[in-house]
Amino acid sequence: MRTGAAVALAGWALVSPVTSWAETPPTVFLEELTWTEVRDLIRAGTTTIILPTGGTEQNGPHMTLGKHNVRVRALSAAIARALGNALVAPVLAYVPEGGLAPATGHMRYPGTITLSEGHFEGVLESAARSFALNGFRDIVFLGDSGENQAGQEAVARRLNRAWARTPIRVHAIDAYYRASTSGASALFRSRGYQDSELGRHAGALDTSLALAVDPGLVRQERLHAGPWEGADGNPSRASAEIGKAAVDQIVAQTVAAIQSLARRGATPAEAQR
Repeated sequence: MRTGAAVALAGWALVSPVTSWAETPPTVFLEELTWTEVRDLIRAGTTTIILPTGGTEQNGPHMTLGKHNVRVRALSAAIARALGNALVAPVLAYVPEGGLAPATGHMRYPGTITLSEGHFEGVLESAARSFALNGFRDIVFLGDSGENQAGQEAVARRLNRAWARTPIRVHAIDAYYRASTSGASALFRSRGYQDSELGRHAGALDTSLALAVDPGLVRQERLHAGPWEGADGNPSRASAEIGKAAVDQIVAQTVAAIQSLARRGATPAEAQR
Protein backbone atom coordinates (compact mmCIF):
# COMPACT_ATOMS: atom_id res chain seq x y z
CA MET A 1 0.00 0.00 0.00
CA ARG A 2 1.35 3.41 -0.93
CA THR A 3 1.75 6.04 1.77
CA GLY A 4 -0.17 9.29 1.65
CA ALA A 5 2.97 11.05 0.45
CA ALA A 6 3.43 8.55 -2.37
CA VAL A 7 -0.16 8.97 -3.49
CA ALA A 8 0.00 12.76 -3.29
CA LEU A 9 3.21 12.95 -5.29
CA ALA A 10 2.31 10.40 -7.95
CA GLY A 11 1.28 13.17 -10.33
CA TRP A 12 4.52 15.10 -9.85
CA ALA A 13 6.99 12.37 -10.86
CA LEU A 14 8.52 13.58 -14.12
CA VAL A 15 10.17 10.32 -15.16
CA SER A 16 12.18 10.08 -18.35
CA PRO A 17 11.11 7.38 -20.87
CA VAL A 18 12.21 3.94 -19.73
CA THR A 19 15.12 2.61 -21.73
CA SER A 20 16.76 0.32 -19.18
CA TRP A 21 16.55 -0.49 -15.48
CA ALA A 22 19.90 1.25 -14.87
CA GLU A 23 18.50 4.51 -16.28
CA THR A 24 15.12 4.30 -14.54
CA PRO A 25 15.36 2.33 -11.29
CA PRO A 26 12.20 1.12 -9.52
CA THR A 27 12.97 3.57 -6.69
CA VAL A 28 15.03 6.71 -6.26
CA PHE A 29 15.63 6.04 -2.57
CA LEU A 30 19.17 4.92 -1.84
CA GLU A 31 18.14 2.88 1.20
CA GLU A 32 15.73 0.79 -0.91
CA LEU A 33 18.46 -0.37 -3.31
CA THR A 34 21.16 -3.01 -2.95
CA TRP A 35 24.81 -2.01 -3.14
CA THR A 36 25.20 -3.66 -6.56
CA GLU A 37 22.18 -1.76 -7.88
CA VAL A 38 23.71 1.50 -6.66
CA ARG A 39 27.05 0.59 -8.25
CA ASP A 40 25.39 -0.15 -11.59
CA LEU A 41 23.32 3.04 -11.51
CA ILE A 42 26.43 5.14 -10.87
CA ARG A 43 28.25 3.42 -13.74
CA ALA A 44 25.28 4.15 -15.99
CA GLY A 45 25.34 7.87 -15.15
CA THR A 46 23.28 8.33 -12.00
CA THR A 47 25.93 10.44 -10.33
CA THR A 48 23.79 12.97 -8.43
CA ILE A 49 22.80 12.25 -4.84
CA ILE A 50 20.34 14.38 -2.86
CA LEU A 51 20.76 14.56 0.91
CA PRO A 52 17.50 15.92 2.35
CA THR A 53 17.67 17.54 5.77
CA GLY A 54 14.47 17.90 7.76
CA GLY A 55 14.08 18.22 11.50
CA THR A 56 12.08 16.84 14.40
CA GLU A 57 10.32 19.82 15.95
CA GLN A 58 7.03 21.06 17.31
CA ASN A 59 4.63 22.28 14.66
CA GLY A 60 1.78 23.51 16.78
CA PRO A 61 -0.96 21.28 18.22
CA HIS A 62 -2.32 20.54 14.73
CA MET A 63 0.72 19.13 12.90
CA THR A 64 3.12 16.29 13.64
CA LEU A 65 6.72 16.62 14.79
CA GLY A 66 8.05 14.95 11.63
CA LYS A 67 6.50 17.34 9.13
CA HIS A 68 9.85 18.48 7.71
CA ASN A 69 11.13 14.91 7.33
CA VAL A 70 8.08 13.63 5.45
CA ARG A 71 7.89 16.72 3.26
CA VAL A 72 11.54 16.89 2.24
CA ARG A 73 11.66 13.15 1.50
CA ALA A 74 8.61 13.35 -0.78
CA LEU A 75 9.75 16.49 -2.58
CA SER A 76 13.30 15.17 -2.96
CA ALA A 77 11.89 12.07 -4.65
CA ALA A 78 9.92 14.21 -7.10
CA ILE A 79 13.03 16.30 -7.77
CA ALA A 80 15.21 13.23 -8.30
CA ARG A 81 12.74 11.73 -10.76
CA ALA A 82 12.56 14.99 -12.68
CA LEU A 83 16.37 15.16 -12.87
CA GLY A 84 16.51 11.59 -14.16
CA ASN A 85 20.07 10.92 -12.92
CA ALA A 86 19.70 11.26 -9.16
CA LEU A 87 19.09 9.23 -6.03
CA VAL A 88 17.83 10.35 -2.62
CA ALA A 89 19.78 9.57 0.55
CA PRO A 90 18.02 8.92 3.89
CA VAL A 91 16.60 12.09 5.43
CA LEU A 92 18.67 13.68 8.18
CA ALA A 93 16.02 14.13 10.87
CA TYR A 94 18.36 15.54 13.55
CA VAL A 95 19.23 19.21 12.98
CA PRO A 96 19.83 22.37 15.06
CA GLU A 97 16.54 23.29 16.76
CA GLY A 98 17.62 25.48 19.68
CA GLY A 99 19.55 25.38 22.92
CA LEU A 100 19.31 22.81 25.69
CA ALA A 101 20.28 24.71 28.83
CA PRO A 102 18.31 26.85 28.92
CA ALA A 103 15.84 25.49 26.40
CA THR A 104 15.40 27.89 23.49
CA GLY A 105 13.55 27.89 20.19
CA HIS A 106 11.52 24.78 19.51
CA MET A 107 13.28 22.99 22.37
CA ARG A 108 10.75 24.61 24.71
CA TYR A 109 8.17 22.08 23.45
CA PRO A 110 8.12 18.32 24.16
CA GLY A 111 9.23 16.05 21.30
CA THR A 112 11.69 18.42 19.63
CA ILE A 113 15.22 17.06 19.14
CA THR A 114 18.21 19.32 18.62
CA LEU A 115 21.74 18.85 17.34
CA SER A 116 24.61 21.27 17.83
CA GLU A 117 25.78 23.12 14.73
CA GLY A 118 29.12 21.36 14.90
CA HIS A 119 27.58 17.90 15.06
CA PHE A 120 25.15 18.77 12.25
CA GLU A 121 27.97 19.90 9.98
CA GLY A 122 30.00 16.83 10.93
CA VAL A 123 27.22 14.49 9.84
CA LEU A 124 26.78 16.38 6.56
CA GLU A 125 30.50 16.27 5.82
CA SER A 126 30.86 12.58 6.64
CA ALA A 127 27.87 11.74 4.45
CA ALA A 128 29.24 13.83 1.58
CA ARG A 129 32.63 12.14 1.83
CA SER A 130 30.86 8.77 1.75
CA PHE A 131 28.98 9.76 -1.40
CA ALA A 132 32.19 10.94 -3.07
CA LEU A 133 33.87 7.64 -2.25
CA ASN A 134 30.88 5.79 -3.74
CA GLY A 135 31.36 7.60 -7.05
CA PHE A 136 28.73 10.34 -6.91
CA ARG A 137 29.88 13.59 -8.51
CA ASP A 138 27.14 16.09 -7.61
CA ILE A 139 26.16 16.05 -3.94
CA VAL A 140 23.06 18.13 -3.23
CA PHE A 141 21.92 19.36 0.18
CA LEU A 142 18.19 20.24 0.36
CA GLY A 143 17.15 21.75 3.68
CA ASP A 144 13.47 21.96 4.56
CA SER A 145 14.07 24.07 7.67
CA GLY A 146 15.64 27.48 8.10
CA GLU A 147 18.00 26.24 10.81
CA ASN A 148 19.65 23.88 8.30
CA GLN A 149 20.73 26.44 5.74
CA ALA A 150 23.88 27.91 7.32
CA GLY A 151 25.41 24.52 8.13
CA GLN A 152 24.74 23.21 4.65
CA GLU A 153 26.38 26.25 3.06
CA ALA A 154 29.40 25.99 5.36
CA VAL A 155 29.99 22.31 4.56
CA ALA A 156 29.53 22.88 0.82
CA ARG A 157 32.10 25.71 0.83
CA ARG A 158 34.57 23.69 2.87
CA LEU A 159 34.36 20.57 0.72
CA ASN A 160 34.37 22.45 -2.57
CA ARG A 161 37.64 24.09 -1.55
CA ALA A 162 39.09 20.71 -0.61
CA TRP A 163 37.87 19.10 -3.85
CA ALA A 164 38.61 22.01 -6.19
CA ARG A 165 40.90 19.87 -8.37
CA THR A 166 38.40 17.01 -8.62
CA PRO A 167 35.13 16.63 -10.56
CA ILE A 168 33.14 16.39 -7.32
CA ARG A 169 30.95 19.31 -6.28
CA VAL A 170 28.71 19.89 -3.28
CA HIS A 171 25.66 22.09 -3.78
CA ALA A 172 23.73 23.69 -0.92
CA ILE A 173 20.60 24.54 -2.88
CA ASP A 174 19.07 27.54 -1.17
CA ALA A 175 16.60 27.84 -4.07
CA TYR A 176 14.65 24.99 -2.46
CA TYR A 177 14.18 26.85 0.81
CA ARG A 178 13.47 30.17 -0.92
CA ALA A 179 10.80 28.51 -3.05
CA SER A 180 9.30 26.93 0.09
CA THR A 181 9.10 30.24 1.95
CA SER A 182 9.16 33.56 0.08
CA GLY A 183 8.27 31.97 -3.26
CA ALA A 184 5.34 30.02 -1.85
CA SER A 185 4.20 33.06 0.15
CA ALA A 186 3.85 35.05 -3.07
CA LEU A 187 1.67 32.32 -4.55
CA PHE A 188 -0.54 32.26 -1.46
CA ARG A 189 -0.89 36.05 -1.45
CA SER A 190 -2.03 35.91 -5.07
CA ARG A 191 -4.83 33.61 -3.88
CA GLY A 192 -5.99 36.06 -1.22
CA TYR A 193 -4.11 34.90 1.86
CA GLN A 194 -2.83 37.46 4.36
CA ASP A 195 0.66 37.46 5.85
CA SER A 196 -0.90 37.04 9.29
CA GLU A 197 -2.35 33.70 8.11
CA LEU A 198 0.79 32.46 6.36
CA GLY A 199 3.12 33.13 9.28
CA ARG A 200 6.66 31.78 9.46
CA HIS A 201 5.98 28.43 11.11
CA ALA A 202 3.00 26.05 11.10
CA GLY A 203 0.65 28.66 9.66
CA ALA A 204 -1.53 28.38 6.55
CA LEU A 205 1.44 28.01 4.18
CA ASP A 206 3.28 25.33 6.16
CA THR A 207 0.10 23.42 6.85
CA SER A 208 -1.08 23.53 3.23
CA LEU A 209 2.22 22.01 2.09
CA ALA A 210 1.77 19.24 4.66
CA LEU A 211 -1.80 18.55 3.50
CA ALA A 212 -0.60 18.29 -0.11
CA VAL A 213 2.20 15.87 0.72
CA ASP A 214 0.48 13.70 3.35
CA PRO A 215 -2.83 14.67 5.00
CA GLY A 216 -1.97 12.36 7.89
CA LEU A 217 0.52 14.97 9.10
CA VAL A 218 -2.34 17.28 10.09
CA ARG A 219 -4.83 16.82 12.94
CA GLN A 220 -8.05 18.03 11.34
CA GLU A 221 -9.83 18.35 14.68
CA ARG A 222 -7.24 20.93 15.80
CA LEU A 223 -6.94 22.75 12.48
CA HIS A 224 -9.93 25.05 12.72
CA ALA A 225 -9.99 25.74 16.44
CA GLY A 226 -7.22 27.77 18.04
CA PRO A 227 -5.22 28.64 19.93
CA TRP A 228 -2.34 27.14 17.97
CA GLU A 229 0.40 27.34 20.56
CA GLY A 230 3.83 27.07 18.95
CA ALA A 231 2.57 28.17 15.55
CA ASP A 232 3.28 31.51 13.93
CA GLY A 233 0.31 32.22 11.68
CA ASN A 234 -3.25 30.97 11.37
CA PRO A 235 -3.59 27.53 9.73
CA SER A 236 -7.40 27.40 9.68
CA ARG A 237 -7.66 28.09 5.91
CA ALA A 238 -4.93 25.63 4.96
CA SER A 239 -5.69 23.85 1.69
CA ALA A 240 -4.22 20.79 0.00
CA GLU A 241 -5.12 22.28 -3.40
CA ILE A 242 -2.98 25.40 -3.05
CA GLY A 243 -0.39 23.33 -1.21
CA LYS A 244 0.01 21.14 -4.31
CA ALA A 245 0.42 24.22 -6.51
CA ALA A 246 3.17 25.42 -4.18
CA VAL A 247 4.87 22.02 -4.23
CA ASP A 248 4.83 21.98 -8.04
CA GLN A 249 6.55 25.36 -7.96
CA ILE A 250 9.14 24.25 -5.38
CA VAL A 251 10.02 21.12 -7.37
CA ALA A 252 10.32 22.97 -10.69
CA GLN A 253 12.51 25.77 -9.28
CA THR A 254 14.76 23.36 -7.40
CA VAL A 255 15.26 21.14 -10.45
CA ALA A 256 16.21 24.18 -12.52
CA ALA A 257 18.71 25.32 -9.88
CA ILE A 258 20.38 21.90 -9.63
CA GLN A 259 20.57 21.49 -13.40
CA SER A 260 22.10 24.94 -13.77
CA LEU A 261 24.83 24.28 -11.21
CA ALA A 262 25.56 20.77 -12.49
CA ARG A 263 25.90 21.99 -16.08
CA ARG A 264 28.36 24.66 -15.08
CA GLY A 265 30.22 22.45 -12.60
CA ALA A 266 29.96 25.43 -10.30
CA THR A 267 29.84 25.82 -6.58
CA PRO A 268 26.94 27.93 -5.24
CA ALA A 269 29.36 30.83 -4.56
CA GLU A 270 30.73 30.69 -8.10
CA ALA A 271 27.24 30.62 -9.57
CA GLN A 272 26.35 33.89 -7.83
CA ARG A 273 29.28 35.85 -9.27
